[in-house]
Amino acid sequence: MSTKTKATVDDLYRVPENGKAEIVNGELVLMSPTGGVPGRAAGEVFVSLRDYERRMGGGYAFPDNVGFIVNLPHRRSFSPDAAFFKGELRGGLFLEGAPVFAVEVRSAKEYGPQAEVEMAAKRADYFAAGTLVVWDVDVLREKVVRVFRADRPDEPTVYFVGDSAEAEPAVPGWMMALRDLLI
Repeated sequence: MSTKTKATVDDLYRVPENGKAEIVNGELVLMSPTGGVPGRAAGEVFVSLRDYERRMGGGYAFPDNVGFIVNLPHRRSFSPDAAFFKGELRGGLFLEGAPVFAVEVRSAKEYGPQAEVEMAAKRADYFAAGTLVVWDVDVLREKVVRVFRADRPDEPTVYFVGDSAEAEPAVPGWMMALRDLLI
């Protein structure tokens, strides 16, 4: 019999400053900082989304380390590397609900068979929570962006360095040249 207490949203608020965590299977899962190339890639996506937000409106662009609270049986939160959100801002509180578009940039430890299983499970959680599009950004090995959509979760569109990738239907009309991302 386990007497371990399940992690709560309040526990997320107590993660040390500049820390990043998610609640998965009742546990607080701490995430280590990423390296320069993946961090820069996530920043490039955020800047492009912020420019779109300023031009078009209709939502909010967010950089890394923002908490999104969801209510799934085994997941209570996400903290994508970049995101676009169409919900309500809540001051200093985490955002309620999933982003419509989430970006996950692979760090050096996110390769191999186990990592693939974990990333597929996280994408399934995003879609179950209401996310429409998830980017799987590989800047370290294959230098591709795989665009997964909720209506075709197992059929990604793959974009390469010379391409411009999109996030339809989550961010209508937005595109990003991958030469700025896949350095």
